[in-house]
Amino acid sequence: MFDTMVITKIVAGLCATLLFFLVGKWAADAIYLPAAHGDAHHAVYPLPAEEGDGHGAADAEPEVQIDVMALYAEADAAAGEGLWRNCRSCHSLEAGRNGTGPSLHGVVGRSIDAVEGFNYSGALLAMGETWTVEALFAFLEDPRGMAPGTRMSYNGMRGAQDRVNLIAYLEAASQ
Repeated sequence: MFDTMVITKIVAGLCATLLFFLVGKWAADAIYLPAAHGDAHHAVYPLPAEEGDGHGAADAEPEVQIDVMALYAEADAAAGEGLWRNCRSCHSLEAGRNGTGPSLHGVVGRSIDAVEGFNYSGALLAMGETWTVEALFAFLEDPRGMAPGTRMSYNGMRGAQDRVNLIAYLEAASQ
């Protein structure tokens, strides 16, 4: 069924196909890429930029200010209990029982960097003196952004309502 001539034709067909695509790529590069024309800094077909094209700092959307305390007033501690699963692998709600992270018993209103027996990295000192609702809200969104150098490996919680629900649960569980 397969003899040497059939196999040779199949290999020749594959090589011809690859050669066709290779030559096509070279032609496209020569036509469309600026480096092929000796000017690697300008586009071959420059498009005029319009004002407010979205690339300047002035065009950036203004940062929305969230009234954390208004959100916190409506927080649902029961919903925060479900969010606690993200934290409990490293933290505990029992007083004096530290895990990979410090105990979160009584964290709302507690001094930052103040759990006995836990070796802090020192990065939290930039956060302030006390774990207020606002400080926890900001820290839970982006721990590494709020305290660069922290050893906390959690990536953060993006939902504002989720964060206040978790804070409400932490406060309720500590009472």
